[in-house]
Amino acid sequence: MSHLAPTESFEKEYQEQESLFKAQPPIVQRFLEAQARQVADVFVQRGSRINFSLPDRIFVETNGETSALNVPQNLREQSVGGLRDRISGNDVHVTLRERLSQLEQSPERAAALSAQLIRHTTAMHMIYNMLPSGRAVTYKTEEDEDVPTIPTGDALEPASAITASTDAIAEEGKTEEGRGNLLVPYVPAARRFYLPQWVAFDDNDKLLVNSVSEAEAHIASMQRFLTVIFAARSLAPYMVADEEYQKKRYGMLGQLINQGRALARYQTRQIIRVIKERAAAQSLNRGLSLSLPYFNDQELKIETYHFVVIPAGRIMFVPSFVVRAAREEEVKVDQDTRFNTSTRKHLLIELNMLEDAFASGKE
Repeated sequence: MSHLAPTESFEKEYQEQESLFKAQPPIVQRFLEAQARQVADVFVQRGSRINFSLPDRIFVETNGETSALNVPQNLREQSVGGLRDRISGNDVHVTLRERLSQLEQSPERAAALSAQLIRHTTAMHMIYNMLPSGRAVTYKTEEDEDVPTIPTGDALEPASAITASTDAIAEEGKTEEGRGNLLVPYVPAARRFYLPQWVAFDDNDKLLVNSVSEAEAHIASMQRFLTVIFAARSLAPYMVADEEYQKKRYGMLGQLINQGRALARYQTRQIIRVIKERAAAQSLNRGLSLSLPYFNDQELKIETYHFVVIPAGRIMFVPSFVVRAAREEEVKVDQDTRFNTSTRKHLLIELNMLEDAFASGKE
């Protein structure tokens, strides 16, 4: 008996499901796609209930001949996520996968294959229709890291005279009669990423948007993008064999981590500025605690690292207190097994920024 490697197994299953879908006549394909839209919306939003229908018949190819299989009437209407599931706290991600697995193991072959088609079409809808497509990008990996996050494209390349939709914003209200929307190209630093419209910082952590809240909104958009990617994979693990899945995952994962770290460093510099302003105003003589933002690239979100610089009390603020506290926290972070290597490195850089900003002779 031969055993396929996981990658080969996923590729084989993916091709089988694609072939099964393509074997369906257009009317069945459109029906499946309508069900997929309905299921995907609730699945991604983690709604409480999903209703979907199996087609009345499906078509299979055997020895070059196509035959129709009727789906039993009593199995066509399906619903998951009832009151019992809500009371027990079962997530719709779990209940839908369980129901599809039950149907796929049904002795009724038509029902089993229909469930496979619902699973496949829903995952494909998530990847191809719920997410925007971006630029072809290549990222490089920083030292001691696993995920490529540094774009390698030439930031100084000239913008095309004919700008693609992923390269520019069509601004409304700034058009000349008869000439359509005005296309405003993204800055070169943004064009190096998969989706330039969600790039908020350049290579030097310079803010490219109007506010930090706007940058945070871009981070949230990228997180939602990856939520859909991961939801599709959780529903149909073999989607990792899909080229578009890999392209979108690679492009957005590198962009989110890069921009998330840039936002955390930007906010760290703001914290340093505020500390200096308050120190100059003599308003830090009653203690100082910090919540340092950092990007956790395992959880893919901004988190905060809390520590005390000066205990509460009447203690005059001295810059060296910040230096000492930062150095102490660097030792702790370096030994903290809760952080993976790349997150630890990122947080240590921020602590070093804090230390360096208040070292002797630095203003």
